[in-house]
Amino acid sequence: QVQLAESGGGLVQPGGSLTLSCAASGFTLDYVDVGWFRQAPGKEREGVSCVSSSDGRTYYGDSVKGRFTISRDNAKNTVYLHMNSLKPEDTGVYYCAADLGNGCSEWYYGGEYTGMDYWGKGTLVTVSS
Repeated sequence: QVQLAESGGGLVQPGGSLTLSCAASGFTLDYVDVGWFRQAPGKEREGVSCVSSSDGRTYYGDSVKGRFTISRDNAKNTVYLHMNSLKPEDTGVYYCAADLGNGCSEWYYGGEYTGMDYWGKGTLVTVSS
């Protein structure tokens, strides 16, 4: 059974750091694009970051560039999102998603993420003092 499971969310103060994990079961993340998306209360889901399977290229949304870093650990079949200098506007449920095709490009250049093949259930990040 194919599953993605996020972990690492929690409450953090503004300016703090947090690392989210996305662990896969039932398939190997090496060969798929993996992205992180988030949804704040009352807002639409938005893309945060993505890592391509074909060339390892990474993509970041404008609001997180320079603060967030996406990385893979193929041995652990896990993708991470390292978040630094967190702001209250980073609050939301963070989802990881995997795509068998060009999910990163479709999101970054086309704004389309609903075609991602697999989604996790999300982990809540709250940035507040």
